[in-house]
Amino acid sequence: MDVMTGNEMVSIPPGRVTLSDRRTQRSWSVELAPYQLAACSVTQGLYAQTTGRRPSAALGDRLPVECVSWWDAARFCNALSRAAGFTPAYHFRTEAEDIKAEDIEAEDIEAEDIEWDASADGYRLPTEAEWEHACRAGTAGPRYGTLDEIGWYRGNSHERLHEVGGKRPNAWGLHDMLGNVWDWCWDVYDAEVYGAYRVLRGGGWFDEHWSCRASARRRSHPTFQVDDVGFRIARSVGR
Repeated sequence: MDVMTGNEMVSIPPGRVTLSDRRTQRSWSVELAPYQLAACSVTQGLYAQTTGRRPSAALGDRLPVECVSWWDAARFCNALSRAAGFTPAYHFRTEAEDIKAEDIEAEDIEAEDIEWDASADGYRLPTEAEWEHACRAGTAGPRYGTLDEIGWYRGNSHERLHEVGGKRPNAWGLHDMLGNVWDWCWDVYDAEVYGAYRVLRGGGWFDEHWSCRASARRRSHPTFQVDDVGFRIARSVGR
């Protein structure tokens, strides 16, 4: 694509995906209704246009936004929804939406501080099941193509961030599902062991090839801001 901002949406068909966790040796299947997922990660240009902020370590309008917390990503989804005339998907119960992540004490953040209105038509973060289903795009292997052709990782990134859409998309038209930046997902990783930590998917520009797989799971606290973590947006359909 010549112009990619991070909100070009791709229609994803329904299906079933089996998730697995190497640490617990657990696997579980999820049935998915149709939904939409952005063709690429949210860019710095779109993030700045929507929020007035440029939090990233490496600057460029077509670079994916990074150094954004999970809470930053959720608030962005609501702000973009309002700008587009959609109903925001998230309700924040214990804090103002405009509070900055760096001003929040980590111990004050718990999973129950936010609610997802599943009936809303606004932008939101994908679930990790939606993310993996979309990443695989009907394939069954660890990747939807040869990694050098589809993603930026430690072996070809020269240890830096790259503009979105520079690598070959998967069969459903999604770019950079593997590599460049990790994507925040909606899900809590393991509440009993890690508390409020949320799921990250996809691998990043500094990761070795084994982290850039469709099934690879990582976790981070929702207030953390890291220079290889960004996000892409989703929308429910048929609402």
